[in-house]
This record gives sequence, structure tokens and C-alpha cells, in this order.
Amino acid sequence: MAKFELKLPKMGESVAEATITSWLKNVGDTIEADEAVFEIATDKVDSEVPSEVDGVLIEKLFEVDDLVQVGQTIAVIEIAGEAGGSVETPKAEPAKEVAEPIAVAEVAQTVVAAKETTAPVVSSGDRFYSPLVRNIAKQEGISQAELDGISGTGKDGRVTKNDILAFVENRGSQPASAKEVAQETPKSQPAPTKAVEKKIESAPVVATGDDEIIEMTRMGKLIAHHMVESVQTAAHVQSFIEADVTKIWNWRKKVKDEFFKREGENLTFTPIFMEAVAKALRDFPMMNISLQGDTVIKKKHINLGMAAALGDGNLIVPVIKDADQLNLVGMTKKVNDLAARARDNKLKPDDIAGGTYTVTNVGTFGSIMGTPIINQPQVGILALGAIRKVPAVVETPEGDFIGIRYRMFLSHSYDHRVVNGALGGQFVKAVKDYLEAWDSNREI
Repeated sequence: MAKFELKLPKMGESVAEATITSWLKNVGDTIEADEAVFEIATDKVDSEVPSEVDGVLIEKLFEVDDLVQVGQTIAVIEIAGEAGGSVETPKAEPAKEVAEPIAVAEVAQTVVAAKETTAPVVSSGDRFYSPLVRNIAKQEGISQAELDGISGTGKDGRVTKNDILAFVENRGSQPASAKEVAQETPKSQPAPTKAVEKKIESAPVVATGDDEIIEMTRMGKLIAHHMVESVQTAAHVQSFIEADVTKIWNWRKKVKDEFFKREGENLTFTPIFMEAVAKALRDFPMMNISLQGDTVIKKKHINLGMAAALGDGNLIVPVIKDADQLNLVGMTKKVNDLAARARDNKLKPDDIAGGTYTVTNVGTFGSIMGTPIINQPQVGILALGAIRKVPAVVETPEGDFIGIRYRMFLSHSYDHRVVNGALGGQFVKAVKDYLEAWDSNREI
């Protein structure tokens, strides 16, 4: 009978590896085409991997919690009713020609870029290092000796990405020779990392017998790492502005029921705000950039990230691709679809890849403003505050008077390395102007 190699498929441009979280089938089980065989987790999203053929699972090549590269064979399925054939025993080493370029792209987004200070590291003896681990070692200036000394938590003691990132965070506690290497890396900033390490280590010391110790989830750890990395990478600065959204409030109240009857979709404020942000990014394209080393990459497409809450309390940022090309109906459907799939944990890796600017709605929880952390490698993020009914001065040709208005704060965090105060302020004012100039007679 023929045998089919079930490989880890490509899950997005920036995804190079995944961790197996559970096996849904056991050896000997019958599998139908498109039936899920195992579940995986990446840095970005969890997903199921289905079989491409009908057959029987005859071999598992990896266990739960093993880290695998895109293109690696995960399992072997025997296909019933076909001529005999053979299958090559997959090697533990991934297909470098495919995985390594993708891994480099991932490292460029998740690890602070640094100059090479040591000779390239290689797999040595019985120690195998994946392309991603080797690239992180290169970016962080980790020597061969340091890498060989890391205790791996992967299969057969293999060093995983989390192992090497933990080593990078803890380098401040290493001997002087290791510290010198870290200091030669311009952007690694060991001092702030050391402060974070001290905070984490102090928690068990202050815990009493009545306290509960809760292990962070995998996603929680990743979010924590990305947040610290962003603060250490970007020079965060904020601008705040207040917008009068009375016209939008009244217009939405007037059209939302008819819109639901016609489109079957709830018209929330989010797509309206997203439309205004997309227009402002088109007016100020230098907010739609990324910084790589000393090079500014000006993005052609406006891909808006939309922070959404998950069922476990964590946040994820699905992306609305080419947001400036959508009308309000299309924007509404896209926002609702991504939000629903985020809550149901059904997002695909491509759904959260490629963002060029992010919007987060802190007003959902009653906050009137915030200072959000930039989603690397972007250079800006906008926080939408709660809409409040407040007394305000209303200017008219007949004079000023006090009226009841619906107002909200827009909080703009941006990277001061490449975005100066003028650009950051002009951009958020443009968003305000688009919101306040809303056409109360607009048809949708």
C-alpha cells in the first residue's frame, strides 16, 4: 500500500515553525481527507492540521510539545487501495531552503536587530539547532559556547526558541564574559531586561501559603515578551485629542436597524472609526511604515490591525487587509467576521499577519484614554476611548452655548525614532477631523 507523508503546511509568510499541542488521532485510526489529525500553536495563532488523503495513521514522528519546522513530515498515513510504495524516513533537520528565509523574516519582527559580534553558530556533536535558533543566536551575539551551554526543553534536550529567548532575557545574570558580549550588541539593552528578570524572580519570594501561584499561558508569555521587546525597541511618545462624535452617534442610531435587516450585520462604531483611520493613513503615508535598522520601509498597502479580545482574556490582533479600499458595508462585514472568529479561536495565521498600523478600543472597558504599546514592527497605534455624553461649548454663527454632546478621546502612541511630534499630532487630528465631518445624511 502507498504511504503519504503529512507535513507541516505553510501557515503564513511570517510563520516558520509550530508547536504540536495535541494529537487528535492515534496510530491505527482511520482518517478521512480533510479530517484534523493534530493541533498546533504558533507565535500568532492556534490551528488544526487536516489530512490530505483517506487512510490509516501508521506512524507519528513527533510528540506533544515538540517544535517542528514548516515542511517537516509530522506523520505517515497508509493509503488504502493503492499500489505499494515506499516513503523516506524524514530527517529531524528541516528543509533549510524553505524554512530558513521565512525564519529570518520572523526573527526580524520578533527579535531586536543587532550586529554580528561572534562567529556563526552551528549544530555540534549531538546538539541540533534549528535555523530559527541559529538566527536568534546570530542577532543577539550569542557565541557557540554560550549556545552549547543552554539547557534545552525540546525533544532529546533540543534548544527551542523559547529556551534561547529566555537565555537572552536572563543574560544579565551571566558571568562577566557573557555580559561583555551582550554589551557589544547595541540594541539588546541588558539593563531593562535585568529589571524584568528581577521582577519575575521576586514573585515566589513574596508569596505566602495563602497565595495562589498561577503559571502563565503560552500566549501570555509570548504577549509579555513582545510587549517588553516593543518598549525596549521603540521610543514611545503619545498625543491626545478629543473628538465630537455626536453626528456619528445620531446617524448610527438612525440607520443601524435598517442596516441589520438588509445586511444581516450589526453596525457598530468600530468600522466607522477604522474607515477614518484608513483615510488618515492615506493622507499621512509616513505613519504607514516600518523601521528596519537604519532603513525605513514605506508600506504600499494599508493593513489595519484590530485588537480583539479572546475567550481566555488575552488579546489578538487580526488584520483588515487593504482597509482603505473597503466601503463602510465591506468594512463592517470584515470587522464582524474577524471579531467573531477571534472569539471562537478560528483565526488563521494569515488573518493576523501583515499589519501596518493598529487600532485598539480601550473604551470597551470604560477607559476614556490610554497609552497603548506599539505592535512591532509598526510605528503607531491608536487607542479609542469611551464615548461620553458631556456638556460642551457649541459654536454657532449666533454665538456660543452649552450643549450636551457625545465626545471621546483619541490616544495616539508612536515611535519617536521616526515619527516626530508634528506628524504624530497631525495624523491623530486628521482622524478627529474625519469623524467630526461625518455626513448626517450619508446613505449606506
